[in-house]
Amino acid sequence: MIATPDIERPSRDLIEGLAHIGSATASGELSRLGIRDPHIHGPVCWTPGKTVVGPALTLQFMPKREDLHGGGEYISPERQLHRHVLYHTQPGDIVVVDARGDMGSGVFGEMMLTYFKGRGGIGVVIDGCIRDSAHVKGLGLGLWLRGVTPNYHRQTHIFPFAVNVPVACSNVLVMPGDLIIADDDGAVVVPIKLAPELLRKASEHHEWEDFTRMRLEEGGDLRQYYPLSDEGRIEYEAWRAAQEA
Repeated sequence: MIATPDIERPSRDLIEGLAHIGSATASGELSRLGIRDPHIHGPVCWTPGKTVVGPALTLQFMPKREDLHGGGEYISPERQLHRHVLYHTQPGDIVVVDARGDMGSGVFGEMMLTYFKGRGGIGVVIDGCIRDSAHVKGLGLGLWLRGVTPNYHRQTHIFPFAVNVPVACSNVLVMPGDLIIADDDGAVVVPIKLAPELLRKASEHHEWEDFTRMRLEEGGDLRQYYPLSDEGRIEYEAWRAAQEA
């Protein structure tokens, strides 16, 4: 019997707080917190308008070696670790897959992702492909992918190797349980230890950007309001105090 580890999940308050910021704000603030480039390059949004925030279940693929994992699509299904990562799904989870950028293997298809959705999963980030894409899009999941293929998960060059281990998704390190913020701009990985500080800084950023946006829409001077100059910050602080009064 195959046993794979689960992840630790953060509080719902933390996730709900981060749900109000986008990937762009998260990326910029994480850069200022010392994470130079948290963007998972390669996978792009296939579900425009969809935003997800949640903890990462991770799946690692490796180059195929037939003595370790031969056979067809439905032979010994319980040996197939892409199933086991989904067994861990809890509401709000996101699956992040290091599929090595392979464009010939469909990591998941309609049935697997229907199960994931039924368990409460909300999104997948794959450095590779899915199949059954027309049906999968109808599930309402958030999808960040390199592409699609008619092939099944280990039909060509790769096979699932490990569940809930550190992965290099498009050469970005994702630890099991890290948070993912993904929207139209892409997917960003948030180291779980930095998530509370990110929430604090991003909330401040979001608030002054609301003020800045309002002033710019009124024809305000870009040099004064973005970023806030000393004069602009004094005006912002007065505006914020008035909002809280």
